[in-house]
Amino acid sequence: MQADLVFHGGPVFTGGERRSDPVAVRDGRTVAVGDDARDMAGPGTEVVDLQGRLLLAGFQDAHIHAVMGGVELGQCDLTGTTELDEYVRRIAAYATAHPDDEWIVGGGWAMESFEGGVPSRDLLDRVVPDRPVYLINRDHHAAWVNSRALAIAGITADTPDPASGRIDRSPGGEPVGALQEGAMDLVKVPPTTAEARLAGLLRAQRLLHSLGITAWQDAMVCATNGYDDISDAYLSAASSDALTATVVGALWWDRDRGAEQIPELVAKRERFTAGRLRCDAVKLMLDGIAENFTAAMTEPYRDNCGCVTTNRGLSFIDPELLPAYVRELDALGFQPHFHALGDQAVRNALDAIEAARRANGARDTRPHLAHLQVVHPGDVPRFAALGATANMQPYWAAHEPQMDELTIPFLDPALAGWQYPFGDLFRAGARLAGGSDWPVSTPDPLQGIHVAVNRVHHGDDAAGFLPDQALSLRTAVSAYTAGSAYVNRLDDTGDIRPGFRADLTVLDRDIFDAPAAEIGDAAVALTFVDGRVVYEA
Repeated sequence: MQADLVFHGGPVFTGGERRSDPVAVRDGRTVAVGDDARDMAGPGTEVVDLQGRLLLAGFQDAHIHAVMGGVELGQCDLTGTTELDEYVRRIAAYATAHPDDEWIVGGGWAMESFEGGVPSRDLLDRVVPDRPVYLINRDHHAAWVNSRALAIAGITADTPDPASGRIDRSPGGEPVGALQEGAMDLVKVPPTTAEARLAGLLRAQRLLHSLGITAWQDAMVCATNGYDDISDAYLSAASSDALTATVVGALWWDRDRGAEQIPELVAKRERFTAGRLRCDAVKLMLDGIAENFTAAMTEPYRDNCGCVTTNRGLSFIDPELLPAYVRELDALGFQPHFHALGDQAVRNALDAIEAARRANGARDTRPHLAHLQVVHPGDVPRFAALGATANMQPYWAAHEPQMDELTIPFLDPALAGWQYPFGDLFRAGARLAGGSDWPVSTPDPLQGIHVAVNRVHHGDDAAGFLPDQALSLRTAVSAYTAGSAYVNRLDDTGDIRPGFRADLTVLDRDIFDAPAAEIGDAAVALTFVDGRVVYEA
């Protein structure tokens, strides 16, 4: 049997180990690894000489917002800087370049750029006084707005905070121009068009393929609560073969409703499953983020003076009702996908999974908890016991101003030492998966792997953040390949072995044969989906 494609001349990461074996591909699948593969090269075979570069299974992102990220790349983009002057320059340039836009929309600003993490409308008013401005921060848990946007929304000193959010105010009670969590929904920004959503998806797909990503789980499909519904973009791309990645869509759980929405989710699962798209997960957003004190914690936050407050964060879904919701979703074959950032939210998710296991038995629904900023040590062994995957966003597990200035000083000291405990989870037998939460942070798996191993950002000379929680390179790479493939229920991907799909990535070097501090120097040279090139550097 002649292969379509044979790789040789470099290391291969397969079965969780680095080996030096040729690999043969035919009809979009790996058919041989080892000496048999070498014998399958014939006149019509494309032979790829790796020249010492590393071949591995395609990366998969277990928690990403691809359409959102792609759309934002075409809007007022504030990512990649923390300088106020640069924000002003970009906003002014975007407004000048788009004189017909009724709203100036975009985002990517960092909380560390502003005192206390709270921006002011005054700066925006000076740049764009005549049109509403709505800019989401890089975490997507707060918005920076100008006076015109506040006026259109009718937000004044008399407007009460919504139950799920906060209007940041001056000492006199006036809105300052920052809206946290559910307060963002008070501003009704015009939705993006269907054309813009599809363009955003295709823009994102090109970027993700260039980073070696062949499949992902989009964590917010069919969204409500003020977010754009991006399901039409996926369905259009999947129906027209424009979708070259394999995508699992996590249907959004409307946190303002209850179990009455479950029949609608069943209908959406059927409607939005086509081609390379499958929507059989449900995203349950349990809490917010630590930086704005909305992540649900077992111990209260501190204030600016270090004194204990009464605030333990927010639970967006009633913890008393959550187990019943998850039991029913599990019984219907849905995969529960939890946003669980604080240790109380993590515990609530695990309690709900445990309730589902008791009621339904050990069903193969593969629940996973994303973010896991704080995990109580008592809950670490429950992941393995319950079969719950730890869905890591390891790029966040590093010292930076958002961590050192806006998080650690406001957490209970014990909780501050329990952040991103990936090492403890692995040692306790938990299955690990890798994700980015892009556009919240970089979608590059190699940068995430670098931090997972080093607990510091590439190129940063800071000390490692809680270095005992670092992972080995083998474990980190496995999380972004086999681990995420498991979460995505793509059981013939995530590894290089006969019968598996030839979703493959070639790096420009062998990261196993270099110092750990240089992992982030690597880049992707080639990406294949079903044995076909979708990216070439």
